[in-house]
Amino acid sequence: MDLLLTMAIILSAVNENRWYHPTVSTTWQWQLNTTPNRSYPNTNYDVDLYDLDLFDTEQSTIDALHAEDKRVVCYFSAGSFEEWRDDADSFPEEALGNNYDGWEGERWLDIRHSGLRTIILERLDLAQSKQCDGVEPDNMDAYTNDTGFALTAEDQLSYNMFLSESAHERGLAIGLKNDLSQVEALVKYFDFHVNEQCHLFEECDLLTPFINAGKPVFNAEYDERYYSEDDFIVLCQDAEQRQFQTLYLPTALDDTFRFSCENP
Repeated sequence: MDLLLTMAIILSAVNENRWYHPTVSTTWQWQLNTTPNRSYPNTNYDVDLYDLDLFDTEQSTIDALHAEDKRVVCYFSAGSFEEWRDDADSFPEEALGNNYDGWEGERWLDIRHSGLRTIILERLDLAQSKQCDGVEPDNMDAYTNDTGFALTAEDQLSYNMFLSESAHERGLAIGLKNDLSQVEALVKYFDFHVNEQCHLFEECDLLTPFINAGKPVFNAEYDERYYSEDDFIVLCQDAEQRQFQTLYLPTALDDTFRFSCENP
């Protein structure tokens, strides 16, 4: 075999494995907020991976989790503007769209805007500098929402692939958040999936491509029906059959309660 071709194959293999690759059996905890008089985050769970807020998680917390051989995925919104973030003043006004229904101080973004990509790259740089193992960009299905912009499925695919490529260039794993209608097109670009309520909405079959690719599905359910022990057991039986890592959590993701299908 040609030497240059051999070297290219070797370099490709190295590049494809220079970031964290969680497995289907990776266990997780997801916390983005906290309640008054409680410290953020609670790191006392016996799990492999913590999914925590990029801005609000102290470096010392990430370092302490790494010292315990835990992985840290860092959350930020890639599809919405949040007025309380440190970099809020950087967003161009013309990229800000409709209010995000149900979330005060949050607005949809025009994912086609070139200035937005610059801000997102800076957020990925922050994740890299804080030594996050991966990132969870949120609101990756803007084109299906009332954003105030005429976004298309192609716009979303382009933006999500930009996120994946940019994260991997920085040695960061990256998860696809929801965006179920584009799973088949995007599964090869992402290292895991973060899903909300696929059991409740009977959408879990759409996530099978991630499991088939050996990539985990981190699923959170919020519906109050799962307070019932019987309903929670049924939920977990379905999750186990699908090989999903399913948690029942509060919608605020503030650690007021946590039920895991590891031990229903």
